[in-house]
Amino acid sequence: MNATPSLPAPEKVAGRAQEILSAILADPEFDAFAAASLKYDEDWSCFAGAPVISRYNQEADKTPLLNEGLRALSLKAAVFEMTGDEQASEIPIAIPVDEMTHAMIAQPRLLARITQRAGIQVIHQTDQEHTDYQTGDYTHQAYKLAWGDPPERYWIDHEEAQRRLDILREKYEAAGFLNMGQAHVIDFGELVAA
Repeated sequence: MNATPSLPAPEKVAGRAQEILSAILADPEFDAFAAASLKYDEDWSCFAGAPVISRYNQEADKTPLLNEGLRALSLKAAVFEMTGDEQASEIPIAIPVDEMTHAMIAQPRLLARITQRAGIQVIHQTDQEHTDYQTGDYTHQAYKLAWGDPPERYWIDHEEAQRRLDILREKYEAAGFLNMGQAHVIDFGELVAA
């Protein structure tokens, strides 16, 4: 069995991630890609992703989340470029930022053309993703070197995100939504009280 290569120095990843993000933002199809990703709003509503943000408002938060998702994908692409290892490239990402990356990856043709022109590969596989981001971890170090401190509103430490998910789970269940929105007790044949 091959051992996972060690992660490259955060400084190297930061520098390359900056270049990758600049190439993505300068791409002639970036505006269309951003508009399509942000249009995905109703489809990328999730009970356990962005709602861990305090006083979350999708209209106000979607553009900043897009920026954070782009930074996360740029970091992951830089790690992949330096290691060639998909598993190593699945560095820890905060839960709401990870959710935004799903909206971006749902634009496969636009994203494929942009990444081809930039000469990069975007790495994301749900069963290998790590949403156990922690302040001070590898991702945080590389991000900070590239763009400064990550906004705490979106880059929520894993333990805090889990605490918030417990609160949401309790509120959802009280409203009849079970298993974080994977089931509910609403019978649409019955009148639902307003």
